[in-house]
Amino acid sequence: MRRLRKVKILATLGPASSEEEQIEKLHEAGADLFRINMSHASHDLMRTLIKRIRNVEARSGRPIGILCDLQGPKLRVGKFLDGKVELEIGQTFTLDDRDEPGNEKRVFLPHPEILQAVQPGHRLLIDDGKLQLRAEKCDGKSIECTVIAGTTISDRKGVSLPDTLLGVGALTEKDRADLDAVLETGDADWVALSFVQRPDDLAEVRKIARGQVGLMSKIEKPQAIERIEEIIEMSDALMVARGDLGVEMPLETVPGLQKKLIRLCRAAGKPVVVATQMLESMITSPVPTRAEVSDVATAVFEGADAVMLSAESAAGQYPVEAVSTMASIARTIEQEKLYPTILYAQRPQPEATGADAISLASREIAETLKLTAMVCYTASGTTGLRAARERPNVPIIALSPVVKTARRLSVVWGLHCVVADEPTDLDTMVDGACRIVVDEGFGKPGDRVIISAGVPLGTPGATNMLRIAYIGMDGRSGV
Repeated sequence: MRRLRKVKILATLGPASSEEEQIEKLHEAGADLFRINMSHASHDLMRTLIKRIRNVEARSGRPIGILCDLQGPKLRVGKFLDGKVELEIGQTFTLDDRDEPGNEKRVFLPHPEILQAVQPGHRLLIDDGKLQLRAEKCDGKSIECTVIAGTTISDRKGVSLPDTLLGVGALTEKDRADLDAVLETGDADWVALSFVQRPDDLAEVRKIARGQVGLMSKIEKPQAIERIEEIIEMSDALMVARGDLGVEMPLETVPGLQKKLIRLCRAAGKPVVVATQMLESMITSPVPTRAEVSDVATAVFEGADAVMLSAESAAGQYPVEAVSTMASIARTIEQEKLYPTILYAQRPQPEATGADAISLASREIAETLKLTAMVCYTASGTTGLRAARERPNVPIIALSPVVKTARRLSVVWGLHCVVADEPTDLDTMVDGACRIVVDEGFGKPGDRVIISAGVPLGTPGATNMLRIAYIGMDGRSGV
């Protein structure tokens, strides 16, 4: 199954898409990997979904990635005597540590870490910003606030803190249990960590995971933006989670931040996923709005590795249509004449490493000689990532003897991943590469390809060789 696009599609599974037949339809429509939201999935359901995805993978013959998204800390106010209260702009309203029903003057806040961290002048956003408070007095046990926008607050509404750096990590007790359950399956490829604020938030997850899964940091907090270069360095991939980011930061700043994060990740050679409300109207409509099409197109033009569907595929009425629509938008944009010009204008400079030099040379040779494909042998995935960083205009085929590597690379821009045996010598390597190019529908006898690998063969992280080869007339060998 060859995709006729470079950007990848990450589809969230849920009530509308949890059956194996539906997962298969989503994959056929264009989903390259699937997200399991641990906010809603029990451990038993998570294991069932993973098994169903692997069954679909076995029938399709294509590696499929699985991302398990940890919930992260959910900060909420307590309950009210009558379920909700109406406030007035300018009035005083207090959040405190008294575990009693709230009223129009106060409410219980069951998070001592917030009570201790908030300082006068900090904003507290309730219910996705529908109610905005400004802290006036803080004593560690209560926060006396002024209502500055909005008038309604009700039971268990979420609290966002755009100005406050919390002293607790991003991994909750639920997240630790979920992470252990995910790792026990041995079949997940990525774990997404929610509400990352600092590089240190990633250290605990890395220690627990021990390289069994890739670590994707969800950028949802202003505090993460302040230390984004360090967070990217500590992460294996990034997700631009525009929903929460748009709550805690001015909405008009989010598009610029999206572009910044995509470019920083491209420069670092780390995959980046753009998420939230990409085709939101397709939850209830069989067609998207024009603005949503433009939103997806912008991410594609920017060179994002993947675009994500949330409720559209998890709980919407048209999950398969949402995936096929997103795939169609991506294919069309990538065929636009302006697409390579815009993409190449943002191409980062190569780093002073052998892998980057080889990847740059491979791309320039392939484009200058108009070769059919770039083929890279990659055991750890690093060679595939560096090849994709170049954003070449020829197909990239990533061959790996490690099935977990091929699955993990399913989120990476432009990579067509194939699980293949490790070659024993150079002739076997060239023959195998040419045969796979033909079998996967990328070339025909007489075409030329460029192959990158490490010599001695089988040495991880030692990409140091390029070879241009003709595909033999039998389509099974190379010259």
